[in-house]
Amino acid sequence: MAKSSADDGELRRACEAAIEGTKQKIVMSIRVAKSHGVWGKSAKIGRGGAMAKPRVLAISTKSKGQRVQAFLRVLKYSTGGVLEPAKIYKLKHLTKVEVVSNDPSGCTFTLGFDNLRSQSVAPPHWTMRNIDDRNRLVMCIFNICKDVLGRLPKVVGIDVVEMALWAKDNTPAVASQQNAQNGSQVEKVVGVEDSDTKVTVERELVSQAEEDDMEALLGTYVMGIGEAEAFSERLKRELQALEAANVHAILESEPLIGEVLQGLEAASNCVEDMDEWLGIFNVKLRHMREDIESIETRNNKLQMQSVNNESLIDELDKLLERLRIPPEYASCLTGGSFDEARMLQNIEACEWLTSAIRGLEVPNLDPCYGNMLAIKEKQAELEKLKSTFVRRASEFLRNYFASLVDFMISDKSYFSQRGQLKRPDHADLRYKCRTYARLLQHLKSLDKNCLGPLRKAYCSSLNLLLRREAREFANELRASTKASRNPTVWLEGSTGSSQSVNNTDTSNVSEAYAKMLTIFIPLLVDESSFFAHFMCFEVPALAPPGGPNHKNGSNDDDANEDDLGIMDIDDSDSKNGKKISELPALNESLRDLLDGIQEDFHAVVDWAYKIDPLRCISMHGITERYISGQKADAAGFVRLLLDALEDRISTQFARFVDEACHQIERNERNVRQMGVLSYIPRFATLATRMEQYIQGQSRDLVDQAYTKFVSIMFATLDKIAQADPKYADILLLENYAAFQNSLYDLANVVPTLAKFYHQASESYEQACTRHISVIIYYNFERLFQFARKIEDLMYTITPEEIPFQLGLSKMDLRKVVKSSLTGVDKSIMAMYKKLQKNLTSEELLPSLWDKCKKEFLDKYDSFAQLVAKIYPSENIPSVSEMRDLLASM
Repeated sequence: MAKSSADDGELRRACEAAIEGTKQKIVMSIRVAKSHGVWGKSAKIGRGGAMAKPRVLAISTKSKGQRVQAFLRVLKYSTGGVLEPAKIYKLKHLTKVEVVSNDPSGCTFTLGFDNLRSQSVAPPHWTMRNIDDRNRLVMCIFNICKDVLGRLPKVVGIDVVEMALWAKDNTPAVASQQNAQNGSQVEKVVGVEDSDTKVTVERELVSQAEEDDMEALLGTYVMGIGEAEAFSERLKRELQALEAANVHAILESEPLIGEVLQGLEAASNCVEDMDEWLGIFNVKLRHMREDIESIETRNNKLQMQSVNNESLIDELDKLLERLRIPPEYASCLTGGSFDEARMLQNIEACEWLTSAIRGLEVPNLDPCYGNMLAIKEKQAELEKLKSTFVRRASEFLRNYFASLVDFMISDKSYFSQRGQLKRPDHADLRYKCRTYARLLQHLKSLDKNCLGPLRKAYCSSLNLLLRREAREFANELRASTKASRNPTVWLEGSTGSSQSVNNTDTSNVSEAYAKMLTIFIPLLVDESSFFAHFMCFEVPALAPPGGPNHKNGSNDDDANEDDLGIMDIDDSDSKNGKKISELPALNESLRDLLDGIQEDFHAVVDWAYKIDPLRCISMHGITERYISGQKADAAGFVRLLLDALEDRISTQFARFVDEACHQIERNERNVRQMGVLSYIPRFATLATRMEQYIQGQSRDLVDQAYTKFVSIMFATLDKIAQADPKYADILLLENYAAFQNSLYDLANVVPTLAKFYHQASESYEQACTRHISVIIYYNFERLFQFARKIEDLMYTITPEEIPFQLGLSKMDLRKVVKSSLTGVDKSIMAMYKKLQKNLTSEELLPSLWDKCKKEFLDKYDSFAQLVAKIYPSENIPSVSEMRDLLASM
C-alpha cells in the first residue's frame, strides 16, 4: 500500500510538471568562467541511410573583446584511435533543431544552418546514443544560444513537457578539466544544477502539431486549451479514485489468503511425518552397513591368505629354478672342449654361470634368503664350477697364444729375406685370437685376477714375434740401401772455401728410416689397440689405428675390423672411473709387449748417422711428426718409444755438433794465420746443407746447432786475432766480411742466422774503424796529436788563452802544418799502400779505402774548425781542397 502511494505521488508530480510546461519555456542558464563546452558521442547518418563511423560533438565559446562566439565542433577518431577535428559550425547560423519523425527512438535530429552554400544540400543528421545524450546536447545549445546570441533556434518534434521533466531529474554537477596542450581552460558541461535552471514561457517553443495534440487531449475532457487549472484538478480527482480502487481490491482478497495459510499448515505436518519415518529407516540401514562391513573383512582376509599362498608357491618355484644347474652347462664348464666349434656352447655356459652367480647375490636376491642353507650350498657349488672353468680356460689360452706365435716364427715366409722386404701381417693372428675375445670378457666378469697371467703370457709370446720381425726388417733395410758415406770432418782442413766431397746425395738414408717408421709405428699402434681391447682393459675410447703417413694396406682393414669386433664385447659394463684406474696396468703390459723392439730402431739411426750425420736433422723431423700423431691412450708405450728414438737422434746430432766444434777450436793451435779462416766458408756450405734437411719440427734442433757453431767460431776467431795484435783487426774484418758474404742468402730466411749476421756486421764495422784509425794516425800523427792537445785544454781554459800555452803557439801550429801537410799527396798514397799491404781479400780494398778517406776528411774537418776558432789569423789548406785531392787519388 505504501509503495502504491509513492508511485502515485511521483505520477502526480510528473503531471503537474507537464501541465506547468505548457505555460513556460525552458531556458538553461550555465555559469562559466571564460568559455562554455559540451561533449557527446554520436553517429552521423551516412548516404543511403548507412551508419557512419562514430563522431564526437563539442560545443564551445570564444571571447574576442566584448563579442562572444559559439561553435559546434565535429571530431572524429583516426585509425590510431586518436580524436582529430573534422568540421566546425557557428551557432549564430543555427536556425532550427528538428527531431526526425521516422526514428521511433527519438535520438536522431537535424541541425539547420542558414549559411549553407547550396540549398540542395541536406542539413546534417545526428543520432545520439540515447534520449539523455540528445536532451543534454539540445539543452546546452538552448542555454548557449540564449546567453550568447540572445535568441533560440526553432524546435520541431521535441515535447517541451518531456524536456522539463528531464531537466528536473537530471541535474548533476559541472566538472572542469585543464587542457595542457593549448593552455586554455575548457569546461565540459554534463548537466545543470537546480539553482541554475530557469523556466520561462515563449509561445514559439510549441509547434503547431504539438498544440493540436494538446487540444485533442483536453477535448476528451470537454476542456479548452486555456483551462489548464481545471484539467489539473480533474487529473487529481481521477488519481484519488484509482487509489481508493486499489485499497478495495486488497481487502476483497482476504479469504483467499486464509485458504493459502491452511494449505501451508497441512504441508508442514506431512513434512514432520516424513522426517520421523526417514529417521527409522536410517537406523535400520546403519545396522545393515555394519553387518556388510564385517562380512567383507572376513572375505578380504580369506582372499589375502589365498593370494599369499599362491605367491609363496610361485616364489619357491623361482628359487628352485635359480638353484637348478642344467646338466649340459655343468658338463661344459667342468670338462668341455675349447675348440672353435665348441665356443658357442662355452659362451652360453659362461653367460648362464655369470647370471646364476649374480642371481644369488644380495642386490638380485631378497636379503631374507641369504641365510638359507640351500642358498649357501648352491653358492659354494657355483664358486667351485667357476674356479674350475677359469683354471681350464686360462691354461688353454696360455698354450694357445704360445702355439700361434711358435708357428709363425718357424715359418720364414712371415719375415723379410735377402732382397725382399716383408711387411708384417698379423691379420690371421688377430682373427684367430678374436675367436676367444668373448671368452676373455666372461673370464674377466667371473674372475678379474685370472687376466693378469693371461696378459703376461700374450705379451711374452707376441714380443718374440715383433722383435724378430723388426730385426729382420731392419737388417734387410740397411742391406738394400746403397749410399756413399759422407766424411764427418766439415770444419777442419787446409785453407779453401768449398768442399765438394760433401755433396753426395744421402736422401735414401732418410727414406729408409721413414720406411721403417711407416711400416712399424702403425703396426705397433694397432697391436697396442688390439691388445687393449682383446685383453679387456677398460680405458677411454681409442683413436683409429695408425699414425701420420699411414697407408691403408690389405692388412689394415682387417686390423680395423678386428678391433671393432672386440669393441662390441660387453662394452656396457665400462665405467669412466674403472677406465682411468686400469690405464697404468695397460701401460705396464704394453711395456712387456713392445720392450726390446727399440734396439732395432736405434740400430737404423746409428747406421744412418755413420753414413751422413746431417741426416739426423731429417730423421728428427720425421720422428717428431709421428710423435704428434699418437694421441690414443693405448699408444702410450709407442709414444715413449718415439721419444726415446728422438732423444737418440738428438744425442747423435749433438755428438756431430761437438766434433765439429772441436774441429773449429783446433784452428787456434796453428801457426800465425792470415786471411779468411777455412771454417768460415765451410760453415756456409754446412748451413746450406742443413737447411735442405729440415723437416717439420727439426728447426729448433738446427737453430741450437747454429748457435753453438757460430759462438765457437766467433770465440775462436777472437783468440786467433789476439795471438797477433798487430794484424788482429785485419784478420777480424776479413773473416767477418767473409761470414756476411757467405751467409747473406741464408740470413734472409733463417732468423737465427740473421741474428749472427747482424752481430758479424757490427764486429766488422768496429774492426774497420780501429784499423783505419791506426793507418791515419801512422801518417798524420803530429797533426792530429796537436788537435787532441787543443781539445783537452778547451775543457780547462778559454780558447783565447790556448795560443799562449807551451807547444801550442802559432809558430808551433805552422811547424806542425808544414811537416804534416807538405807533400800531403804522398802521405795519402802511403796510407793507401799500407791499407793494401796486409789485406788478403782484394775485394774489400775499395770499400775500406772509401771508409779511410771519409774518416780522414772528418778528422781534418774537426782540425780545421779548431784552427779557425783558436788561430783565426792562420791559414791552412781548406777542407774542400783536401776533399778534391782525395777524390783524385
